[in-house]
Amino acid sequence: MMMVAEKMALKGNCILTPTYPVIDDIEITEEQLVKLKEAHFKRIDFSDAILVLNVNNYIGNSTNLEIQYAKKLGKEIIYYTDLLIDKH
Repeated sequence: MMMVAEKMALKGNCILTPTYPVIDDIEITEEQLVKLKEAHFKRIDFSDAILVLNVNNYIGNSTNLEIQYAKKLGKEIIYYTDLLIDKH
C-alpha cells in the first residue's frame, strides 16, 4: 500500500493513508482501535476519492465498510489491481 501511495504522490496526488497497528510490543486497546477507525473515516471525509488496492482479487471487511462509507458521501471509488501495480 505504501508503494502505491508513494507512486500516486509522485504524480502530484495528495495521499491520506490509514494508520494500522504495526508495533508488536505495544498493546492496543479496543478504544484505541475505534479511534484509529474514526480517524480513517475522517480521512475519507477530506478526500475526493478512495483508492482500493484490490490485490489478488481480495477486498476485506474493513475495506468494504470504507467503500460503503465513501459511496454514501458520493466519493469516487478507484480500484487498483495488482496488474496495475506491476505496470506503474
